[in-house]
Amino acid sequence: MAEFIPVESFDIVIFGGTGDLSRRKLLPALFHRYCDAQIPDDSRIIGSARSEMDAKSFRRFARDACQAATGDSFDTKNWTAFEKLLDYQTMDATAPDADWDGLKSKISDGRSRPHIFYLATAPRLYVPICEALGKAGLASEPARVVLEKPIGTDLESAKAINDGVCAVFNEPQVYRIDHYLGKETVQNLMVLRFANTLFEPIWSRAAVDHVQITVSELLGLEGRADYYDKSGALRDMVQNHILQLLCLTAMEPPNALDGDDIRTEKIKVLRALKPISAKDAARHTVRAQYTAGLVDGEPVKGYADELSGDEPSKTETFVAIKAEVENWRWAGVPFYLRTGKRMDSKRSEIVIQFKPIPHPLFGEAGGGANRLVIRLQPDEAVRLFVQIKEPGPGGLRIKSLPLNLAYAENFALRYPDAYERLLMDVVRGNLSLFMRRDEVEAAWDWVDHLIAAWAESEVPLESYQAGSNGPLSSAMLMDRDDRAWVEGG
Repeated sequence: MAEFIPVESFDIVIFGGTGDLSRRKLLPALFHRYCDAQIPDDSRIIGSARSEMDAKSFRRFARDACQAATGDSFDTKNWTAFEKLLDYQTMDATAPDADWDGLKSKISDGRSRPHIFYLATAPRLYVPICEALGKAGLASEPARVVLEKPIGTDLESAKAINDGVCAVFNEPQVYRIDHYLGKETVQNLMVLRFANTLFEPIWSRAAVDHVQITVSELLGLEGRADYYDKSGALRDMVQNHILQLLCLTAMEPPNALDGDDIRTEKIKVLRALKPISAKDAARHTVRAQYTAGLVDGEPVKGYADELSGDEPSKTETFVAIKAEVENWRWAGVPFYLRTGKRMDSKRSEIVIQFKPIPHPLFGEAGGGANRLVIRLQPDEAVRLFVQIKEPGPGGLRIKSLPLNLAYAENFALRYPDAYERLLMDVVRGNLSLFMRRDEVEAAWDWVDHLIAAWAESEVPLESYQAGSNGPLSSAMLMDRDDRAWVEGG
């Protein structure tokens, strides 16, 4: 059974402490870590927002959030102790008259414990809040600042945010969070590759036919119309989540598990990504928008109908890309990337499709190729599909079946979710699962080139019915290479 190791005492200030991210993710994550005895009783959790609220009201808000996240297993005894850690400071952190003295009075004196400032706010506030933290004398070590994605909307804005934040905080104090990197199976990807002699020798163009990365969602806009219609699937999902998964899949073994060693190998992958030119954009990419359909048996509106504006939107809710990593290990191996809203299922997975055997000894029926499926959600699991003889008389029949490592079936312990793990890593000062500024900027550089290619070549915005696997052209993207998307692991 895994053992939860307590972290040192810390103070965390959540700017945007009454917002959606705080309610759904951050406060429940901290409560779960407290219930597992990872958070010391003298730590402090301070919410801060413009909402007029006192500490007692914030504790009620936090309790409602934790109960909603925990359900019937809500631990009343632990809550009674946990809520003593909670406090609240009403303030507009960007206002000239913000009450920084009031906030400082709630933070522990001395430099012996981490002071964490979590910016659960709109990205446009990152730099002003950091500048205000600097002026208030709260940016020096051991302070740490956590930035949520998106870091900008393009390379230029990402650089502006990074420049502004790093003018106040040193780069090792900045934790750019991508919650996908906190998922157990994402971390297990490195263990599978680098702790098993079975995989690393064949993890290259020598044995791998292609790689698929899929992140599909059942949800539509869900109250995010203002943000999403300015962003789209490429900026919202590909630039961060999907490219991070690609990096971990394709990177070289790091010298050590040190944060900078891992991130240095990831940046090499991003720099090796072949830019998609205007000439290739229509053939190597698909962009589409969902129309009305059935999702989980329920009728849903199309994307255009969910928007309040009268002008037709050109924002893509689905993207499929054939990408190439131009280096020695992966030359000639395509990476197929796909993400979309209102798809047929909620699913995030990486598929490593190995090459078929060189000679079909058992005939065509026995010539299937091995496949490794690493599923991040909804059921975290690793499945290695191998060819075996189907038992029984009547001749030799070959069947592909998975060797299955399903987390829910093999680990009885409730393991921490992504935010729980990442928050504890911030306290520990472990940067390995967080993005460095050059990673963010390299990802935006590649995405910006693709956006420009779309504009120059006028790649059409196609449509797909809600509740489907995306547009037909997504399947054709694979079919042109005599391949197909893996559906359902």
